[in-house]
Amino acid sequence: MKKILVINTGYRIFGGEDTNIVDELDLLKQSYKIEYLEFKNSDKLNFQDFISFITSNNKKSNKSLQKIINDFKPDVAYVHNTWFKGNLGIFELLKNEGINTIHKIHNFRYDCTKSIKTSNHLSGNDTCLKCGLDRNSLGFFNKYYQDSYLKSFFIYIFGRRYYKILLNNPMKLLVMNIFHKEHLVSLGIDSSKIRIYYNPINMSKENSKGYNSSSNTVVYAGRLTESKGVEELIKTWNKADTKGLKLVLIGEGNMENYLRNKYVSDEIHFTGLLTNDETKDYIQRSRAVITSTRMYEGQPRILSEASSYGVPSIFPSFSGMQEYFPEDYEFSFEQFNYAELKEKIELLKDKEKLDHTSKDVFGHLYEMINKDKLLLDFNRLIKET
Repeated sequence: MKKILVINTGYRIFGGEDTNIVDELDLLKQSYKIEYLEFKNSDKLNFQDFISFITSNNKKSNKSLQKIINDFKPDVAYVHNTWFKGNLGIFELLKNEGINTIHKIHNFRYDCTKSIKTSNHLSGNDTCLKCGLDRNSLGFFNKYYQDSYLKSFFIYIFGRRYYKILLNNPMKLLVMNIFHKEHLVSLGIDSSKIRIYYNPINMSKENSKGYNSSSNTVVYAGRLTESKGVEELIKTWNKADTKGLKLVLIGEGNMENYLRNKYVSDEIHFTGLLTNDETKDYIQRSRAVITSTRMYEGQPRILSEASSYGVPSIFPSFSGMQEYFPEDYEFSFEQFNYAELKEKIELLKDKEKLDHTSKDVFGHLYEMINKDKLLLDFNRLIKET
């Protein structure tokens, strides 16, 4: 049995990417011997953290990795998020140890953090579709962290070096859709290194049979931030004919208090942060899930979770998100076209269409990411590596 070392830096606020790691570990354990190394970022920075920011090389983290390599002797290293405790030095360490490496890229932030000037970050646009930040919030310098020039400078150093690693390191790169692969190729990265590999979702044909098109809830689950377009979603919801429906917003973020105070309504309910199981329960019992994200997404967790229960999704059709849905899907809308979003919200009154769509979205996703297919694809990837 092949031995795989999975490496990840967890987010301070547990989110969709962290949940993806948990599910992927459970999947891979069915066919491989797995060791998991997780680094944790803390609110308080110490002297070693500042040194690692400047050098993009954390000696303490590398020491932990070296110990596991010596003890576990992995055949393959499977690397996820490295910012910032994981650090970029792990790629060099793995290369020097002769360990074949696979790196999964979950988002597009690498393309936002490698520029020190806002003009280079935005490439002439007013808003960045890769991270959701806009020209007014950034200023002349690429202030990626709105509360700190220092952290923004550190992630610029990190981003520049990370981009060079993507270009030059021979490791295999995994992304979750064709759009993302084409974006990497447009940045000069060798297409032969890039593979499409989806995040697993626990899918059961029995679960999909419980869909209720008469449910009175529509669910958003994710961070309550500007980049997720949550306020635009609420504004559009308030303009639409939503009689008998309630919008449930699950999650927390820097806009939570502002949104709670401004949008007080019997039709809008904020739950705060819930556990993964609580969130899935809301999704499973909803009429639909909804997002108006302003950013490119990898494989949006909420949409995949919904389809796994046969629950239709309303989402902006761009950046590869439509790849997870059948052709001619009727509940997607043009990005930033909030008049069309309003139409899709009002389309939720058509229960016959919802019932038909429920079967289609489950069937489409099941063909893409059932467990047997994912394990077969990963085994092929291991043989290539």
